[in-house]
Amino acid sequence: MLSFAFVNDLPKSWQLAGGAIVCYIVYYVTWQLTVGARRRRIIAAHGCKPVKDSPELNSWKDSFFGWTQLVASNKAHKQNKLLEYTRGRFRRHGNTLHFKIGFDDMYSTAEPENVKTMLAINFKDWHLPDRRKEAFLPLFGEGIFTTDGAAWQHSRDMLRPNFARNQVSDLSALEVHIVHLINSIPRDGSTVDLQDLFFRLTIDSATDFLFGESTNCLATNGSSGFASEFANAFNRSQLAVALASRSIPIVSKLTPKVAFKRDVKYVHDFTDRYVKLGLDWLKKQDAEKSSSRAGERYVFLHELVKATQDPLRIRSELLNVLLAGRDTTAALLSNLWFVLAKRPDIWARLQDEVGELNGEIPTFEQIKNMKYLRYILNEAPTDFTALRLYPVVPANSRMAITDTVLPVGGGQEGKSPLFVPAGTNVGWNLFAIHRREDLYGDDAAEFKPERWETLRPGWEYLPFNGGPRICIGQQLALTQTSYTTIRLVQEFTGIESRDPNPWTELFTVTCVGQATKVALTPKDEKRH
Repeated sequence: MLSFAFVNDLPKSWQLAGGAIVCYIVYYVTWQLTVGARRRRIIAAHGCKPVKDSPELNSWKDSFFGWTQLVASNKAHKQNKLLEYTRGRFRRHGNTLHFKIGFDDMYSTAEPENVKTMLAINFKDWHLPDRRKEAFLPLFGEGIFTTDGAAWQHSRDMLRPNFARNQVSDLSALEVHIVHLINSIPRDGSTVDLQDLFFRLTIDSATDFLFGESTNCLATNGSSGFASEFANAFNRSQLAVALASRSIPIVSKLTPKVAFKRDVKYVHDFTDRYVKLGLDWLKKQDAEKSSSRAGERYVFLHELVKATQDPLRIRSELLNVLLAGRDTTAALLSNLWFVLAKRPDIWARLQDEVGELNGEIPTFEQIKNMKYLRYILNEAPTDFTALRLYPVVPANSRMAITDTVLPVGGGQEGKSPLFVPAGTNVGWNLFAIHRREDLYGDDAAEFKPERWETLRPGWEYLPFNGGPRICIGQQLALTQTSYTTIRLVQEFTGIESRDPNPWTELFTVTCVGQATKVALTPKDEKRH
């Protein structure tokens, strides 16, 4: 009979090492007989193949830590060229890539069918990545952009009534802020950065629309000091969040956060003011035993405090909504007007179409019927993911919560199904998808509104995300952007770019150009 008595005579360190080896062998065999066997069956059933390796992405230096890619990505980000860098990787190596981020495997894809599978067909197989949640939570808390499952559905259900057609089509409140915008633009031909004004406009309109009270950053007698500093703190903290979400977790944890915490405190203090207003309103309603009157404007904050009186939860939902209501529409307007200033041919056609209104303020129905403006918006950036050329959210990702399969990306040609183990992050790149020449033609990188006269894309064109998490604010974003553009075209006959540089990214949580410096020629004063 085999005896293990000799083990007792071995040094303690040897015994511990031997025990560890035996435990590993038992774990490995058990894993292969259970998880490994199940995964092999999935791979065989679907005909999955691994992604083709490339020397640039899968060298020995990148096998353990992804060091080369981290260095190259950080360099491109500092040069404000990260989007072109990532697009170039797809053009060199194919539309689905595999590489390391730290010790984690990562896939990145520019295949519409893969995005469709993650966002719609197999929606329940995918959640937001843990790294994104960890990065976003200190600033945004738990809300529609940071949660999954029942918590996300609850947030979405609370938000949805705010974007009903009758709310979106009511443009009278927006016109108040448009007047402030027009009055803030120089009328002597001097240079103005419209991007700064658009971000003030959207925080004014977002707080008014969502909270029932505007920050009035554009108004001459508004609370611009406190609100402007909020905008600056929000921008800086978003940049820190974006960097943390793209960094190796250990690097993010070791990065000093003194400035970030200071900015987050300012943002939270600013938002807590609205939390108090909402809770005070609820107490008043309870004291008077009153309820919302028929025809009274829907205010998201009022509905939110009815659902919860937890100040932290209220603050988190408000910040999530502010991110959507302020940044995305402002970025769309900024990038759109950057292009208009450099394309006099498009500006002239837009002037002709807007001229058909004969100077009258447009209605919601008139806005919907302006075809050329719609074509322009389809080429320009917009809301949560992008309409095409300059995405506001140019890259996004999900984490597989169960072993699953993507329809393409495997094999030497990238056409075979790809097995994705549970816990793996998969990113998709709209900046690359929306510029694929095999999908949009040889002129895919050109701003060409006329392409939309005949173009009818599917999932290769993803303006507002897709599937159950499709953007519920898409109509609001398009309506506000269209209305603002029409009103400015009505007020100014000419536009001149005062920026000789091409569009250059400013990539935080969302993405916008560095600036929108223009000079505008006013029409005769009629209203203001």
